[in-house]
Amino acid sequence: MGVQEEDAATGQIAAEAARVYEKCFVPALFGQFAPWLVEAAGIRGGGRVLDVATGTGIVARAALHRGASVTAVDINEGMLTVARELAPQVSFQRAPAESLPFEDDAFDAVTCQFALMFFADRVQALRDMARVCHPGGHVAVSVFDTWENSPGYRDLIPLLSEVMGAQAAEALKAPFCLGGPGVLEGLLEDAGLGGAQMIHKTGQVRHASLDAWLDTEIGGWTLASLATPEIMATLKAAAAEPLGQYRNSDGTISFEAPAIFAVAQV
Repeated sequence: MGVQEEDAATGQIAAEAARVYEKCFVPALFGQFAPWLVEAAGIRGGGRVLDVATGTGIVARAALHRGASVTAVDINEGMLTVARELAPQVSFQRAPAESLPFEDDAFDAVTCQFALMFFADRVQALRDMARVCHPGGHVAVSVFDTWENSPGYRDLIPLLSEVMGAQAAEALKAPFCLGGPGVLEGLLEDAGLGGAQMIHKTGQVRHASLDAWLDTEIGGWTLASLATPEIMATLKAAAAEPLGQYRNSDGTISFEAPAIFAVAQV
């Protein structure tokens, strides 16, 4: 696997792609889930919150909006560059989820939105989230349902395989790998967080057009470095038939985004 493919598989993106992510992906998909996760974690004003793998700071900003004192970490400097610009009140640090640079019991709640699938050691990451969370506090994580159960992606991924190859398709499958029955529960139990409350939430993916969906999906995520203008033109030309079913009468695109929230009390 080359450097670009490795970056795609592990969720690494450059600052340019992070800006596309914030401008396009956050309103199209991720932004709506952040207040739900903050609510599920029981975050209130005055609480100390750690957001792990914060990306561009979506959940961190939602926790800040509720009056919490927020710290956030990410391993990706490109994401942190954008996050710091958008929320200077948050203490952003570069750190891996598996080795959080904080004392035990330092936070009242720990959140992690749609990032657990990218960690090198998921169980260790969950253990460290529990370690830094105050007894009685909550660790709240969210993952997507399987790609086969996710409208839009169950048709986009096979198309991507045809146009960009199997490695690109596997990279796009990565965000959905923890959605299978019992997968997330098993990780939590192995990390000492058994008995977590499991909450199923369904958001909506919305894009201005089919081309905008593809530009966002590829340009604002881990595949940005793999897609040449020629590849994007080929992908858009091939997309009309398999993806046209998600086009509304006004040309916009929308489909459901099923997700699973797990809230564990420490």
